[in-house]
Amino acid sequence: MSIWECGLLVLIGLGGGLAVGSGLVAFIAVLDIIPRLTQLTNAHRHIRAFEWALVMGALFFTLIDFFHLGAHWPNVVTAVYGLFAGIFVGTLAAGLTEVLNVFPILAKRLSMDGSLLFLLMAVVFGKVTGSLLQWLLHL
Repeated sequence: MSIWECGLLVLIGLGGGLAVGSGLVAFIAVLDIIPRLTQLTNAHRHIRAFEWALVMGALFFTLIDFFHLGAHWPNVVTAVYGLFAGIFVGTLAAGLTEVLNVFPILAKRLSMDGSLLFLLMAVVFGKVTGSLLQWLLHL
């Protein structure tokens, strides 16, 4: 692999990471996840702990994914983890339907008011391309 190909891969990886990270932060900020959580649990004085738990959890699981670490647990533990992971993904999907106004806000802030369709199509084609690469090339 040439230096140009490596550089292009680094650029694509950084761009994808910035896009996903920005989307996650925007998603959490628009939904006010942390303030709502502290309000529900009546733990306003622990808001920094909630924020750090979110950051450290994201960092921990990113490192696990990056270094291909795994654990061999009994089926019962795996099933409970799968249940909670499914609940988490389901609640995020439900919250996403509430937050679909993120794209018009993002387009306005990026001065792309007339180009909202192009922004949405870029997101769609990026997801489709990434999914096809992962499935077809077993990445």
